Amino acid sequence: MRFIITKQIIENIVSSMQPFLEKKDASSITSHIYLEVNNDKLILKATDYEIGLESQIDELNESVNGKATVNGANLLGILKRLKASEIIIESNENNLVIKQNKSTFKLPMYDPNEFPSLAKPDNLNKLDISMLNLINSIRKITPAIDNNNPKFELNGALVDIKSNRINFVATDTRRLAVSHLQNISNSENQFIIPKKAIIEIQKLFLDDANISYDDTNLIISNDKMKFFTKLINGKFPDYDRIIPKSLKHNFSLPKDMLIESIKLVTSLFSNIKITFSSNCIIFESLDEDSESKTQIDINLNIENNFYLAVNAKYLLDFLSLTKNENVAIGFNESNLPFYLEDEKFFTIVMPIVLEK
Repeated sequence: MRFIITKQIIENIVSSMQPFLEKKDASSITSHIYLEVNNDKLILKATDYEIGLESQIDELNESVNGKATVNGANLLGILKRLKASEIIIESNENNLVIKQNKSTFKLPMYDPNEFPSLAKPDNLNKLDISMLNLINSIRKITPAIDNNNPKFELNGALVDIKSNRINFVATDTRRLAVSHLQNISNSENQFIIPKKAIIEIQKLFLDDANISYDDTNLIISNDKMKFFTKLINGKFPDYDRIIPKSLKHNFSLPKDMLIESIKLVTSLFSNIKITFSSNCIIFESLDEDSESKTQIDINLNIENNFYLAVNAKYLLDFLSLTKNENVAIGFNESNLPFYLEDEKFFTIVMPIVLEK
């Protein structure tokens, strides 16, 4: 195998493949990237068995068919140090050789025939939504996906395809985030995408792509790239029962004013209390060792004061992902979960319970 390529082109692809490599065991073949030259095209693959990426490069200046593997982290380390010009990459016995001008590097190879094949299931279900809509929907709920929860289904995002809408759902047990799209033609179904895959999808795909899935895999592909992830095999919590059927109070409040007030009182401590009265909203830190307090004068037309106590991060996560000038905040009572909404996106937050 041999090919000549512009350094920046291959560096970008190898860099995008780093999250798909086995990190803990450098002796594993899944710590390697697979390279194959076939008819003037270069195919690169990386997988840790749970998630994988295949990319194709057509911009080869000169090539000889063949295949190889190389440790992906070491290859990227070399590419970053090279100059922005052409490089030669070729296999030589059990080594991959990288050359540029008078510089030469040799990295050991494994048998490319032993590299695991990426998922290619048959009879996939097509998810008929645009890539842009998918990215926008999962981006809103990503902060609410849990990390390393023993209930492994919470370490991913649920795609819940209902008859008239598609819900994208995540919870870390302190909050529930839901974004939704109209369902035009997809059959009812649901599956859970791991958090790592959710994050990588947002980095990789900017243009339209084909989205398909079965009971165990999700595959997203376009002309140059194919991504796959194993799905989480588990039952997501019944999130519908957490969504309040009615709200006693529902206000539309200016987003920028909320963000400014929350940030003012959380410079030292993230837990805050927000008190709502007929003519103002008071924000104060729950830090026992210091005092931070600010106020918004606004007419809410309510008879009795009530409050919510919360980790401000949950509010700021929501507000940072909204696009309108105003957001809706709904409550029933102090110390009960409250509701935040902006168009096709809402979050329900569990409060910090304070003694009344």
